[in-house]
Amino acid sequence: MRLARLLPAVLFLMVVAPAGAEVVTQETPGAGVEASGPEQYPLNYNSLTGLPYPDKAAMDRRNLIVKISNFPPIVRPQSGLNQADLVYEVESESGITRFAAIYRSQAPRHVGSVRSARLLDLELMTMYSAFLAYSGTSIPIQRMLWSSQHVWHAFSPLTGDNCEDAGFCRFEQFGVGYEHTLYLDAEQLYRLTTARGINHGYKARGFAFDEGPDSGGQPLAEVSINWWGEGNALWQYDSGQGRWLRYTDGVAHYDALDGQQLWADNLIVLQVPHAGRPDLFVPGADDESLEVQLWDSGPALVLRDGRWYSGDWLRFSRATTVALQLSHTGSDKPIRLKPGRSWISIVRNLRDVTLSEYLTDFVALGQHTPARG
Repeated sequence: MRLARLLPAVLFLMVVAPAGAEVVTQETPGAGVEASGPEQYPLNYNSLTGLPYPDKAAMDRRNLIVKISNFPPIVRPQSGLNQADLVYEVESESGITRFAAIYRSQAPRHVGSVRSARLLDLELMTMYSAFLAYSGTSIPIQRMLWSSQHVWHAFSPLTGDNCEDAGFCRFEQFGVGYEHTLYLDAEQLYRLTTARGINHGYKARGFAFDEGPDSGGQPLAEVSINWWGEGNALWQYDSGQGRWLRYTDGVAHYDALDGQQLWADNLIVLQVPHAGRPDLFVPGADDESLEVQLWDSGPALVLRDGRWYSGDWLRFSRATTVALQLSHTGSDKPIRLKPGRSWISIVRNLRDVTLSEYLTDFVALGQHTPARG
């Protein structure tokens, strides 16, 4: 995809800033972490983060995907998102998004609330050679799990996994529906999988990392993503922390486990085809799942260190551990991520993405304030 094709697809607000607004500045990253990927990683490095594993337990265990709710608003703040190495945010239905959080470096004792699986989760399990923890799913998807290579790697109360053995526990709260009360003890689930002899770690190859950003990126302070007018996510770059901070539906979005605002070192936005599966679901059925076709290739935006890059995503094979590669538009040169945590947002079209060099002031709605730093 050429740059000329990408730019019209993204709403880029850079000429409407009020007087006195300042352009976000880039900070120079430090040194000390080896460059790695997209094919080879040092033995003790996590291919999800480009950082050394914190301990041997993290290096030895399998990646774990946990499905986490993001709607209705009462489910926020969720628990454990800031402990994930990588988070996918994907449309669940009708513009509502759901998270697939992938853990390896940490195994939080309280993650959730845990919700149901979707078709894309089978692709993610293959890409990341991962366990899947979910609350339940539709009959067609459950049948697909049972008949797939993932049959022994999927865990859910739907199939008898309980609190004591597997770590799926209910925490009832006044005014919160029963479907939003399920949480996972990831440490307990790992104990179960170790006892069964299936907890073996594999590296998903695809991401490239370097502490120094690639040349050619454009300054950026803020990115907003709109899912069909229903869900809205906005990320602002905090140059003081060197992180992107999350707002949802116009308010700061926090993690209940650590009390911090949701954050990421890298933001990745993928344009991916969404299709119905009438062979599996009657159109309009309550349990219908979209087929998010995360294979082959498509356009992407990559954000790090207060800069954005036009790129392409590629999944050249649907084989195990072949994950996403990111390259500069019209080139095979990989886009190098900042070593750390990444957040991937999947959209139907990059026209749903708005980039800005200026920060929204949430105190005075509609106004802009100078970038932090």
